Amino acid sequence: MFVAMRWIEVSSKLRSTLMFKAVLIGDAAVGKTSIRRKYLGKGFISSHIATIGVDFAKKTVNIDDQLVQIVIWDLAGQEGYGKVRAHYYQGCSALILVYDITNRDSFNNASAWLTESYKHVEEIPPIAVLANKADLRTPENIADLVTSEEGAVFAKALCEKLDVPTLFFETSAKNGENIQKSFTELTRIMIARFEVEQWKKKK
Repeated sequence: MFVAMRWIEVSSKLRSTLMFKAVLIGDAAVGKTSIRRKYLGKGFISSHIATIGVDFAKKTVNIDDQLVQIVIWDLAGQEGYGKVRAHYYQGCSALILVYDITNRDSFNNASAWLTESYKHVEEIPPIAVLANKADLRTPENIADLVTSEEGAVFAKALCEKLDVPTLFFETSAKNGENIQKSFTELTRIMIARFEVEQWKKKK
């Protein structure tokens, strides 16, 4: 796990349920839908099922005694859906950028996804970079895969360049590695930013 962010002081607990919109982005077949399904407690599907345009789901969680409803928008990674995706970036509270550690092209394309999102949001929200399919790393193929160090360096660079909180986790939608943890930590950041925004409005 890697966390790069400026310190945000969290104030007293809020009482009402908060709602945040998180958007899953990344190349096709990197495992975005599988990550979403695993987070929601659904089973893993070994065959790839392409998302047609967009899909979404909701989950209500209790984070440090704060109820939060997370609306997760899963955007298709195929190039032809660019115009469809544009609308769904608006108003997002977080971006979940996914790449496949066995597919270096998906890692190399990660910056392009942020460039696309930047065209459709007023400011870049907190980011979770998820290096998916970590379960496929073996001693035999390790030299051919995107390393955890590369992912951490990329996430740190995003934080410094964009000045936004940035998480990095290696994940596996198949065995659940770091799926719940990554969403929990990202939600904590969204809560903290919301509290800061509310405090600024009261000044």
